[in-house]
Amino acid sequence: MKPATKRETQPAVSPEALIRPEVLAMAAYQVADARGMVKLDAMENPYRLPESLRAEVAKLAAEAALNRYPDPGGAELKRRLQRVMGVPEGMALMLGNGSDEIIQVLTLAVAKPGAVVMSVEPTFVMYRMLAVAAGLEYEGVPLRPDFTLDGDALVAAIERHRPALLWLAYPNNPTGNLFDRSALERVLDAAPGVVVLDEAYHAFAGASFLPELGRRPNVLVMRTLSKLGLAGLRLGFLAGPPAWLNEFDKLRLPYNVNVLSQLVCEAVLAHPDVLDAQARSLVQARGELAAALASIQGVTVFPSAANFLLFRSANAPAVFQGLKARGVLIKNLSGAHPLLADCLRVTVSSPEENRVFLDALRAVR
Repeated sequence: MKPATKRETQPAVSPEALIRPEVLAMAAYQVADARGMVKLDAMENPYRLPESLRAEVAKLAAEAALNRYPDPGGAELKRRLQRVMGVPEGMALMLGNGSDEIIQVLTLAVAKPGAVVMSVEPTFVMYRMLAVAAGLEYEGVPLRPDFTLDGDALVAAIERHRPALLWLAYPNNPTGNLFDRSALERVLDAAPGVVVLDEAYHAFAGASFLPELGRRPNVLVMRTLSKLGLAGLRLGFLAGPPAWLNEFDKLRLPYNVNVLSQLVCEAVLAHPDVLDAQARSLVQARGELAAALASIQGVTVFPSAANFLLFRSANAPAVFQGLKARGVLIKNLSGAHPLLADCLRVTVSSPEENRVFLDALRAVR
């Protein structure tokens, strides 16, 4: 009988033996199966591009040099973004495969021993998830019960922890509200590290810090095209002083924005009126949907400057399941944070889908 070799007798290594405990303890980001559903859980734009623009996109895709790597820095797309978005002169851009990649890049860049990443709570979950994944300490400062910014508490936390990186969503997700600007500016002045204002929902907010870039050398602005109707292309960008972006760009993966995303985004951004008109329609629909929700007994709707509404209803998990059984998928946030008890979040959609949601909600309550 052939004797067993060392490789054959050595026990197989397990994930638990090699992967850091904080990663083992994490849960993966969950995306619900929305097949066959009215999908109102992910803040997507319900409107497709006009037929003429779709034809232009199809031609671009047909002629794209898919056998070649894309422009590694997306130079032409950056120029288009700077013009359309009104990025101040002298500021640099870095492109990301969605905002998530940008969050990851910045988190890795500041990942020194003892460094702290900070934000408010509740807010976008990826700030915390990627800080933990990078082995950093994360500090979440609670919002007030009405989801407004507690400026005193946040400034005190900043002075105590001296965060290397501070994330502030403006408007905030999942609450939808814009933080008081004077309180926010006080926070910006107190922050010793990098501050990123995440303006994913800028098109629906009527407020932005982008025009002020350069006024504070440590403040950056991050945006995405996902909420503007291009979620499938996965394009985000970071704007700010070149001194910061040149360093962060060292950690951006090569060719992170593919050929089709660059070509299609450039083409669509040549027609900003199309995106602006869709955003205006959603802002109008947001007001109508908020009023309809507020008229339902037992439902509390919170102010929103985004393309979604947060609302509270008794037995929210049961309401969520009842809507799902009727083919409507929204986001159940009850249990995600103590301040979000019995809270649900719904994307503002087309009049038809909003009506389907409201009818289903009235039926299950």
